[in-house]
Amino acid sequence: MKIKKRNKKSRMHGRKMGTHGGGARKKRKKSGHKGGVGMAGSGKRADHKKTLITKLYGNDYFGKQGITSKKTERDKRLRINLRTIQLNLEKYGKKNKDVYEINLEGYKILGDGEVKHKLIIRAYEASNSAIEKVKKAGGEIIVKEKKIIETPIVENPKHTKKKEKK
Repeated sequence: MKIKKRNKKSRMHGRKMGTHGGGARKKRKKSGHKGGVGMAGSGKRADHKKTLITKLYGNDYFGKQGITSKKTERDKRLRINLRTIQLNLEKYGKKNKDVYEINLEGYKILGDGEVKHKLIIRAYEASNSAIEKVKKAGGEIIVKEKKIIETPIVENPKHTKKKEKK
């Protein structure tokens, strides 16, 4: 009985130009045989990889996305429509007699939809149409006060001289 079995790679030495059972030697070299690494060649050769990419990454992989650069920050403020508030009154607020009190302090209230109940809404901001609709229904929107800092307007004396000449 054999005590130690020889390694397979040592048995493959000297056979078929040192390919160790890997077929043609050129198949074992880097990534040329498989068409590149990762997403390489995705738009080449009659669109071979397009179906694979759309399955993995969706249709947004190809082409330009939007008109702004990736560094541009998007507006992340929270917004909610009156329609959504009306549909989810029990979720958002408490009922006191006939009035629903709703606390949405981080949101801006937008005026899309109808108001059928009296609502008292606390919000960060509200559109004019939303305020009008809630007032019509007998409620109110309490908006957080914003501090407005007035900067003094300093006139440049060079500009005033030009205006006087004309």
